[in-house]
Amino acid sequence: MQTERVEVRLDRETRTKLEEVAGARGITVSEVVRAMIERSYEEEVTGAARLQAAERIGAREVEDVPSSDELKRQFSGAHGPS
Repeated sequence: MQTERVEVRLDRETRTKLEEVAGARGITVSEVVRAMIERSYEEEVTGAARLQAAERIGAREVEDVPSSDELKRQFSGAHGPS
């Protein structure tokens, strides 16, 4: 994978936290940043698309669901007694 350099300015405290995360995971600071970007993308972009899809599904009209007795009757009529 070809990479590009991006410069990010961090205060000392934030840089230390980033280094601690990298050390705890046994990976480089760059790998931590890439992973955080991927996770953020999944949560914000992909998650937003999923939420919109769920909202569209939730907005659909749903027919009344028969009672359990009615469902049993329909099932028995179509497939024989259970």
